[in-house]
Amino acid sequence: MADILAIADVKINGPDQWDLQVHDNRFFRRVLSQGTLGLGESYMDGWWDCERIDEFAFRVLRADLYKRARLGWKSWLEMLLAKLVNLQPKGKAARNAQRHYDIGNKLYLRMLDKRLTYSCGYWKNADTLDQAQENKLDLICRKLRLQPGQRVLDIGCGWGSFAGFAAERYGVEVVGVTVSREQAELGRELCKGLPVEIRLQDYRDVREQFDHVVSVGMVEHVGYRNHRTFMQTAARCLKDDGLFLLHTIGVNYSRTSADPFTDTYIFPNCLIPSLKQLTQAMEKIFVVEDIHNFGPHYDYTLMAWFDNFNQSWDELHGEYGERFYRMWKYYLLSSAGSFRARNNQLWQLVLSKKGILGGYETVR
Repeated sequence: MADILAIADVKINGPDQWDLQVHDNRFFRRVLSQGTLGLGESYMDGWWDCERIDEFAFRVLRADLYKRARLGWKSWLEMLLAKLVNLQPKGKAARNAQRHYDIGNKLYLRMLDKRLTYSCGYWKNADTLDQAQENKLDLICRKLRLQPGQRVLDIGCGWGSFAGFAAERYGVEVVGVTVSREQAELGRELCKGLPVEIRLQDYRDVREQFDHVVSVGMVEHVGYRNHRTFMQTAARCLKDDGLFLLHTIGVNYSRTSADPFTDTYIFPNCLIPSLKQLTQAMEKIFVVEDIHNFGPHYDYTLMAWFDNFNQSWDELHGEYGERFYRMWKYYLLSSAGSFRARNNQLWQLVLSKKGILGGYETVR
């Protein structure tokens, strides 16, 4: 194992911030037999530490060491199930979301920006998380060419950050749908007094038409078996001359099952899509007007979230406990390293139903 890690300039019990400090020798067998799941679980169990998990993940992923990792029996089973079974049917989709988003608003209030935007910020000309998230929300509004009085559907609206911003700054009406009860309740409170309706509703049940449709950080929870249905739903809800903005994390190659650690502990039955999977799902439904990749900005966003989480831990410790702290720290910092290594991407796609006559003018 030390020989493999050496390819990424990572040492066992070495002096650098990204080196692993192993406290329990069972760590080696566990990682070799269980791969990324064993790596994350053994960190949660306190078997190893690392001063800079983000830098460790960056080096390991940039060196493509994941290609050498073994998959345990659980990982193979999950891959098989993903091919045979729809892991995101209506009823289960809500339960999957609740395991992440309904673990307590207090955590997200301490970790996120003032608008509770749980997706990648846009750090162009921004020095703070609040500004980066407002930049992102404004970028979406400008890409959609929002006009006062228009009606917008937000699929997977979270706590209503986009809905509130668009209503305040651009004078539009927004209907947001989420399957998280805690998100819906707090989102309604945060958007009180604005022309915003937040529904506890599965996106597949929306039947109205809107001037524009937006979905930020939602399609990762849809599952590849439902990508086509997702696109068909967005098109059904979009007027012929409207635009659909899809904001999503992306990967460089197609998969049908998620990373085992992420699937088990963070986002159950999630799947980060590839461009191939998305474009296949939208064939004969949408025209791609624009693709914007600002994946490196997620590195900055995740590091800001971790700083907020870490600084607030004394307030959160009593509700979550030490093992949760290590799990959440590993999730945030290893994710930051993945974006830094360009292993993950962040795409914004602007889509139309028939193509914009004369072309779409890109916005950055």
